[in-house]
Amino acid sequence: MKDTFRSSVLSGIAVAIAGWGFLAVPNIIGAVLFSFGLLTVVNYKLKLYTGTAGFVPLRYEDGRSRWLKAIGELLFILGANIFGCLLVSLLTRLSPMELGEQAQKILESRLEIGPLHAGLLAIGCGFIMTTVVTFAREGKPLTLLFGVPLFINCGFPHCLADAFYYMTVPVDYTLSHLGEVAVLYPCLVIGNFIGCNLYRFIAPKN
Repeated sequence: MKDTFRSSVLSGIAVAIAGWGFLAVPNIIGAVLFSFGLLTVVNYKLKLYTGTAGFVPLRYEDGRSRWLKAIGELLFILGANIFGCLLVSLLTRLSPMELGEQAQKILESRLEIGPLHAGLLAIGCGFIMTTVVTFAREGKPLTLLFGVPLFINCGFPHCLADAFYYMTVPVDYTLSHLGEVAVLYPCLVIGNFIGCNLYRFIAPKN
């Protein structure tokens, strides 16, 4: 469990640093720079919620369901990922860069479309994540340089990137919208999970 925690925290840190780069350069270049996060996760074989959700075995070999255990493990990874994002978000407070304003724009855009629509869009990110991680595990990491900018430019929310953004937003704004964020964020987590597992339902069986 300690190894999983450490791996998950480091994974969150990597994604948050990538998110920092995107906030600093919020265009296609920043979107490409964000690929650093997933490249780090894949190269070091770290535990990332969206890099794990689509690969958890949901049944034991004897056919018994392991759904609850899998969900428990995923939530543990998610929590540690968020903690890693929190550590980096605290560092942004020391930076001379105006990152909070750009992070607030992202949060405002999520709140504007509402939790249901944001959650549905998050499905797209989950699908892309499982696809590019699958290719990367097969020795084709170049797909990460296309998949990551793709979900960013499509406006598909990534629950860990968003966690970093929300914690980087000026505190007064976050506190004034805390209830809305509390409803929004679980929708992103669920949407990402559905997208990560979409292939299980639509991909042809070999």
